[in-house]
Amino acid sequence: MKQLPLNTILICCLFTVTVGILNAQTRLKTTQQSPEGFFTLGKEDDHFWFITPKGEPFFSLGINHIDPASSRYPENLHIWEEKYDGSTIKWIKKGVKPQLEEWGFNTMGWEQEVTVKKWQHSRSFTVDELNALDMPYCRMLPFIESHQWEKHTVHYDFFSDDWIEWVDYVARAYCAEVKNDPNLIGYFFSDCPTWIHDRPDNQWRGPMFDPEKLQTQEGKDELSKMATQYYKTIHDAIRKYDPNHLILGDRYEANAPIAMEVIEAALPYVDVLSFQDFRDPKKHLKEWYEKTGKPVLLADGSGIDKGEGIYKRVNGNWYKNQVEALYENPGCVGFHLCGAFQRNKSRAKGLLDEFENQDTENVDVIQTTNEKIQELMKSKK
Repeated sequence: MKQLPLNTILICCLFTVTVGILNAQTRLKTTQQSPEGFFTLGKEDDHFWFITPKGEPFFSLGINHIDPASSRYPENLHIWEEKYDGSTIKWIKKGVKPQLEEWGFNTMGWEQEVTVKKWQHSRSFTVDELNALDMPYCRMLPFIESHQWEKHTVHYDFFSDDWIEWVDYVARAYCAEVKNDPNLIGYFFSDCPTWIHDRPDNQWRGPMFDPEKLQTQEGKDELSKMATQYYKTIHDAIRKYDPNHLILGDRYEANAPIAMEVIEAALPYVDVLSFQDFRDPKKHLKEWYEKTGKPVLLADGSGIDKGEGIYKRVNGNWYKNQVEALYENPGCVGFHLCGAFQRNKSRAKGLLDEFENQDTENVDVIQTTNEKIQELMKSKK
């Protein structure tokens, strides 16, 4: 039997290994101009995943709403001062990060928290605070304030020079400073934007676009033009200051009307379709993935139980059932829990109370679920 030259054998082996890697995990084309060394998207065994800067598949298990002000009520201020020396950096390093890791979360989904109901949320973390956290996170960009829970802000004219200038400012302020951060997964825009729906508290302004107009082709074309202007302007501004990170887009309310004209306008300019859903995310995210073929993310959601007095509790079994189902959805790349990390007296629910006592009954289920998913992901590395 004739032997092949050594260099031919080496080339064949290298080709076989390379083909095996590509078959197992294929990186996808995204809106990123320079994804190398940053979170991106890929496919393995016909399942979409986030891909870490090290090239490993990643299912984002996040918790939302991490606000230090929840630790500064008169009754718990002594903990803040004695345990953390009144330092947010020390609180993040000593309190937040170890707790998230113990619970099995691998992402900070969105740090801002309810302050007063129907008002704006708390501030974003600073870059120094994000560095102290030192774990994967997503960032919200305040291009518009048309959240379904917000009642004070008028709608913007997306074709106006002042809004376009504002978008450039937001990207310059929020993106340029983190563009080289490998921990950043990507950017969100509005939380539950009221494209064609509203809520009782903001009926005075109405939806951004009159849904009655969608009865005609002319109205559908008008909404398509408006939404395209919105997503393209934001995309171009982000890419002007940050070529590296994913664009996660608006966080649509899955239980409110969503116009396909809006979704179709977004598709070329975002990498993931993100949703909030407190009812049936496994059903709705499956539908949206099958409808669009785009990766989907549950950016906010939880089951809620009644607690004592003004307080509510996060339902651990609801979390378990939804996470396990979403993990099996070939289009889903993660689940970010509407925690919060620590309850305050406005949202009034959290995995910790004001004195840092855990809701052990529900936390144990959440932690076990997260650990199970993390173990499943290890087999894909």
